[in-house]
Amino acid sequence: MKSILTILIVLFLLLQYRLWFGTGGLIRLWQINQAVEVQKLENSKLQERNLALEAEVIDLKRGLEAVEERARSELGMIKKGETFVQVITPSEASR
Repeated sequence: MKSILTILIVLFLLLQYRLWFGTGGLIRLWQINQAVEVQKLENSKLQERNLALEAEVIDLKRGLEAVEERARSELGMIKKGETFVQVITPSEASR
């Protein structure tokens, strides 16, 4: 009777080991779930960025105001008849 009980206990422990630490065990499942959550967060951030870029593309395709704004801010362009004025505020070191 003791030998049967010992065999059953050993089998139980082997099955528990495979359940917790095996290839498809609970620890690996937990790690995969963590990776899925991280990927979902990254995907949502990228989705927001894509929506903003899509809105910018639509704006650039539809109107010239967005193109003009980008030309002014990024390239420093001005319209005909306008005068460019740059205001420089003195820094603390030059006072």
